[in-house]
Amino acid sequence: MSTTCQRCGGTSARGWCKDCEQLYDGWVRKHASDIVWQALAGGVVVASIGMGLPLLGIGWLIAATGAFAGFGTLYGLSRLNRRRRRREFLQTTLPRAYLSAPK
Repeated sequence: MSTTCQRCGGTSARGWCKDCEQLYDGWVRKHASDIVWQALAGGVVVASIGMGLPLLGIGWLIAATGAFAGFGTLYGLSRLNRRRRRREFLQTTLPRAYLSAPK
């Protein structure tokens, strides 16, 4: 069951064709530093919950859930950023090789 590519209109097995996926893979590598702010946000959550709650007198067992909260923050931010980058890539122009020749 083939569908049309969401980007170039060609045939694909899923959402995008193989060529558009490869173009996206090369394009998104320019934005590899996005992981830095996601990891920092996860670290802030771990530090604030894991170290802040015991300072407030809450037990260490409950404060240990800060690690899970930090991982959840990192995972959630990476998914949101991936969606944003996909939308941004869809708004870029197609390379000249994809433009149809005049008839």
